[in-house]
Amino acid sequence: MLTVYGLKTCDTTKKSLKWLERRDVPHRYLDVRADGVDIERLTLWAMEVGWETLINRGSTTWRNLPDVIRENVTEDTALALMVENPTLIKRPVIEVENGLIVGFKPQQQRDLEAAI
Repeated sequence: MLTVYGLKTCDTTKKSLKWLERRDVPHRYLDVRADGVDIERLTLWAMEVGWETLINRGSTTWRNLPDVIRENVTEDTALALMVENPTLIKRPVIEVENGLIVGFKPQQQRDLEAAI
């Protein structure tokens, strides 16, 4: 079963969930803000796709960080920031049987289609 991590208010997360539902794909959904994501899971994700892929540099939360943090972010600080501010995680993050899909642009949709 797939696990989708996102935010209930995120349009991209909503789009991915509707996509899965239209295809009758069994999945569970976890809200990163309400349910949280621990450092261990984020570390595993970073090992799979790289922390740079996971961090949402387009988010308001990212833009509101002090320049000194944004300009000097490392993997350790990025992971800590994402634990403290789950809105910094690019959405959705979809755990599939053999990997991880981050985002829901056309390429990620094709990857998901291949994984189900």
